[in-house]
Amino acid sequence: MAVWQWFKSIPPRTRMIIGVGIMAYAGAGLYLSDRAEERFGLTPTEKDREELRKAMPKIATFEKRGQ
Repeated sequence: MAVWQWFKSIPPRTRMIIGVGIMAYAGAGLYLSDRAEERFGLTPTEKDREELRKAMPKIATFEKRGQ
């Protein structure tokens, strides 16, 4: 719990800057990972997407009869 206590003890403006920094870092990671997939040719093909659709479990719902 020491990290949480430290975080709560720093000024609100600093906490906001840390939070925005973490969100920016995560956003950059998402953006750059997509670009890396394209560059290295790892984007999924239509065949890959079809195989994934076949592997997904099917969910069926049934109405319960009145009691």
